[in-house]
Amino acid sequence: MKKVIVTGGSRGIGAACVEYFAERGHRVAFIYKSSDERARDLCEKNGAIAVKGDISDPASAKAAMENALDLLGGVEVLINNAGVSQFRLFDEITEEDWHTVIETNLGGAYRCARIACPYMIRQKSGSIINISSMWGITGASMEVHYSASKAGLIGMTKALAKELGPSGVRVNCVAPGAIATEMNASLDEESISAICDETPLGRIGTPKEVASCVYFLSSDEASFVTGQILSADGGYVI
Repeated sequence: MKKVIVTGGSRGIGAACVEYFAERGHRVAFIYKSSDERARDLCEKNGAIAVKGDISDPASAKAAMENALDLLGGVEVLINNAGVSQFRLFDEITEEDWHTVIETNLGGAYRCARIACPYMIRQKSGSIINISSMWGITGASMEVHYSASKAGLIGMTKALAKELGPSGVRVNCVAPGAIATEMNASLDEESISAICDETPLGRIGTPKEVASCVYFLSSDEASFVTGQILSADGGYVI
């Protein structure tokens, strides 16, 4: 049984990770920003621990992580999943838009990992999994700030894996493709169909399929895997 912290854990890929780990007997705490009802439902269903906080804000992120660490008694797996997306033409991205996306997707992962790392270093073991995106690999039109944040997570993964490897801590990344989450619910049928046509497997993925990749990277089965980017995208990026 491992102690697991998931950010952005009340819905989408984060909620799927909470369920996947909890169903397999692990102790899970998840940080969420605003979805109170969904957080309660997830706790009741899986026995997970919900901690409210905004990881884009340094003080709130610190308080939420420290609360989760206290409730679990430490951490062995950190899943940096919390993220936001926006569709904007580049010249329409405001300073506020840029700050919101970068500070949530990349800054939040930095803050949470920075707090978790001392625990993992002391115990000479641990696994950090960052949730990036296929757009962090290829870039996406009208999502420059989102693509930049997700590309930053890939760079962070590789650099941190080198730094923490000697301490027995592994750092990996999952880069999902189009997944059936609320984040993609705004896409119309034509857009979804176009993505499916460009995906060798011919469909979009499910949150559970991403959660299974995260679980593998956190497990002892992946004990010699670090600094890697696992693309859960149906073959979109080949």
